Amino acid sequence: MTELTIDPDKPVLIAGPTASGKSALALEIAEKQGGVVVNADASQVFDCWRIITARPSVEEEARAPHRLYGHVAYDQSYSAGHWLREVLPLLKGPERPIIVGGTGLYFAALTEGMAEIPATPSEVRAQGDSLSLAALTGALDPATAARIDLNNRARVQRAWEVLVATGRPLAEWQDDTPPPPLPLSACTALVLNSDKAWLEARIRRRFDLMIAEGALDEVEAMRDRYDPALPSCKAIGVPELMAHVEGQMSLEQAKEQAAIATRRFAKRQRTWFRARMSAWQAITPQG
Repeated sequence: MTELTIDPDKPVLIAGPTASGKSALALEIAEKQGGVVVNADASQVFDCWRIITARPSVEEEARAPHRLYGHVAYDQSYSAGHWLREVLPLLKGPERPIIVGGTGLYFAALTEGMAEIPATPSEVRAQGDSLSLAALTGALDPATAARIDLNNRARVQRAWEVLVATGRPLAEWQDDTPPPPLPLSACTALVLNSDKAWLEARIRRRFDLMIAEGALDEVEAMRDRYDPALPSCKAIGVPELMAHVEGQMSLEQAKEQAAIATRRFAKRQRTWFRARMSAWQAITPQG
């Protein structure tokens, strides 16, 4: 933070790939300038995980106010729309928000605006769950298909659900997006631009630390409630460690598979940030 000039009167946004040091930077800013640290990571909202999702520790949370961490039940759905509705009151609160995380859609909703799409009926979601990725993709209109990652089933199914539930393509809803709640001109927006090799080494070290701090116990505690279809149970590292506690792979295999999954996830994050956050201030983390 030493080299950064941060306006203490403006909200701060900190985006970056997993394991890049975002939370440490947010806490440093909060301790030096004041403010409340607000979560913008989709996995860290769930109450069942702390260690495996690298949620701030109890000790770290005691050093500055934290919001929107671990407040959603493990079996509940949670979307960018849910997050935006919860973060808006914090923008008007008495403390300056320092919003930190790796979920790009959350930041896009906040700084670019979000289409006011009606909730998807459960029967439409169930129908989408039963279809193949090819079937879902084939039903999309060209404009929507050109805007989303067609290899990402969750994104494709969401677009399909919007089309079926509302009769309007997702692209049309997006084109009617209202003004952003927090334009970039009204905040300090930082994106961590980490070196690939540096980040991979950090990922491996952090996972070893998670194991040492009790990640296996955390996963074991969820064993009877684990459902791979739940968003909470798709958190990076969870499927791999669950396979280990169930005797399906060794700890070393689980660690290697989790490292590979994390590396791939970080690559997708970096690609998204480069494409969507070119106007943000890029900083290179160190240490």
